[in-house]
Amino acid sequence: MTVNPSGWRPTTPANEQGDAQTVTGNRALMLEEPLIFEMDGAETTGVDFECSPAKAGVQGAATAAPSGAPGPRPSPGNRLANLERLRPIGLPGLSEPEAVRHYTRLSRQNYAIDLGLFPLGSCTMKHNPRLNEKVARLPGFADVHPLQPQETVQGALEVINQLAFWLLQLTGMYGVAMSPKAGAHGELCGLLCIRAALEARGDKRAVVLVPESAHGTNPATAAFSGYRVENIPANSAGRVDLQALKGRLGPDVAAVMITNPNTCGLFEADMKAISDAVHAAGAFVYCDGANFNAIVGKVRPGDLGIDAMHINLHKTFSTPHGGGGPGSGPVVLSEALAPFGPLPFVARMSDGSFRIVEEESAGEEHPKAFGRMVAFHGQMGMFTRALAYILSHGADGLKQVAEDSVLNANYILRSLEDVLDAPFAKSGPCMHEAIFSDRGFEGGTSTIDLAKALIDEGFHPMTMYFPLVVHGAMLIEPTETESKASLDQFIAAVRSIARRAKAGDQSLKAAPVYAPRRRLDETLAARKPILTYKEQAAAEAAE
Repeated sequence: MTVNPSGWRPTTPANEQGDAQTVTGNRALMLEEPLIFEMDGAETTGVDFECSPAKAGVQGAATAAPSGAPGPRPSPGNRLANLERLRPIGLPGLSEPEAVRHYTRLSRQNYAIDLGLFPLGSCTMKHNPRLNEKVARLPGFADVHPLQPQETVQGALEVINQLAFWLLQLTGMYGVAMSPKAGAHGELCGLLCIRAALEARGDKRAVVLVPESAHGTNPATAAFSGYRVENIPANSAGRVDLQALKGRLGPDVAAVMITNPNTCGLFEADMKAISDAVHAAGAFVYCDGANFNAIVGKVRPGDLGIDAMHINLHKTFSTPHGGGGPGSGPVVLSEALAPFGPLPFVARMSDGSFRIVEEESAGEEHPKAFGRMVAFHGQMGMFTRALAYILSHGADGLKQVAEDSVLNANYILRSLEDVLDAPFAKSGPCMHEAIFSDRGFEGGTSTIDLAKALIDEGFHPMTMYFPLVVHGAMLIEPTETESKASLDQFIAAVRSIARRAKAGDQSLKAAPVYAPRRRLDETLAARKPILTYKEQAAAEAAE
């Protein structure tokens, strides 16, 4: 791979392949787009400003006030005083058409769920119904403000309350905290509830057990909460080693954080036995609900002995996450933990109205709350989208969501297991995702090469190198919203690339070939990212 002289970006595919080149660098509708700073015109701007009045000759001079005004006013030319900028701002100057074209062209180089299959495992990147977006943009939802008087936002509060009701019905739990912002935030909420419950009974415990098949955020959250983390191994079938877990339980264990379905794409068949053993030891069970999409409407976590579980609304119930957009991670709680849930929460009054319970009234209604997770009350846009999704599907539709997502994942698994190593193919049906490894690849080809070749085929790569219990892991989650035709196309692409990898085809190491940019040095990009624009000479000097 060659690199531009600046060292910032790889060359375009045409330059490296020797393809017929164009004067512009464009290839039909694949438009070559420079950085916005490289388009800069020093005297260009897309905004017109009125010329500022001439500066007064003396700092702090004043101009005469209009007739009837209380007194002299400061000269507009001196309002910034010593904060006035003395050198160029350093931002690119573009006209409005140039700015619009720049960002439109960049958007055409981005992959999105509206373009094709997003096979990211454990991320549930599925189609987002436009009905949900329309509902979220309705007046009273889109423009609601957290400081409005409660009597003016009764509809919004009812949405939160009704969504909470549905989450409790679907999980079989006792209480729910709606305010956590996303998955890891929900994990923190659940552990803080557990800590509060233990402290309430005077029980100081220092250890949280995390199985190898759990999500990677689980041990990080436990450590952030002040606990010492210990791993529990997985058995050969990719599930929690129940005997190893029972052997480690003791008076120092505060909780077990388990992901179910787990990151090996498998349902923990011993979940009830795990919960019973943990409870017998005086500890609590936290379940990572990021993969709830595979069991929604089919299994109620409360029936399995779960004490706390976050639900990624932005995965299971619309608005697939990504791109730094808003998330939401309500936490459902068992009867043992519900009294310790955080503030604020929405309460329905006897007259049918709704109000928010805050610190001022919590002493009477919720005296054991551990505190609050956020400044306000949650993510209104996510609440409306999720409730619209639930109501439009209904109980039978949500059940079908789980069934179809599992069916699609098993179709992927059985369609690829003859060309890719599937370490848990004999562990029974997979759940939301199918997992493969790079075992059998020849000539130094690896998971990363297969993933990069998928880009040339027009697909976003799957989750790579996770979970860590599988060498060269490839985690594929098709979700329920993909048709058989789209799955067959994806399967055909993966099968073709897998055969090339097993044959040691060295051309895979050059992939992607047809993308706007060739393969980056990912290690250098991760360890020494260039996050600000610098002139070439300055950047080289900094090196």
